[in-house]
Amino acid sequence: MQNRRSGPRHVISFPVRVDWKDENGKQLTEEGLTENVGPNGALVFLPRLLPEVGTSVKLTVTENPKDEVSVSAEVLRLERNAAHPQAALQVTRKLKVWKEKVWSYAAAVLDKEKPEVYEDW
Repeated sequence: MQNRRSGPRHVISFPVRVDWKDENGKQLTEEGLTENVGPNGALVFLPRLLPEVGTSVKLTVTENPKDEVSVSAEVLRLERNAAHPQAALQVTRKLKVWKEKVWSYAAAVLDKEKPEVYEDW
């Protein structure tokens, strides 16, 4: 299978909220966590509900409640693992905001982390 990623990923958990309408027009909301964040989207863990592939969603990163970041995205693929369901989302609107406030922020957070101390047994 061809890797279609358009850039590096930062493995980081940010709380998110995903809003969308189902095929009947019913408004749905699911909260979850990012698994990884890329320059054009994210892989998110959504514990109960998954939007269908191709669905347009509103993705809100709620890491900073005073400065939530909301973008439009499209569902590219789903991982329907019953224990850990995930949706791959590609940002379709506000990409510049995403890169500045989420992707770059993720890199800065990870840069500040100290590496784990390796203990030789």
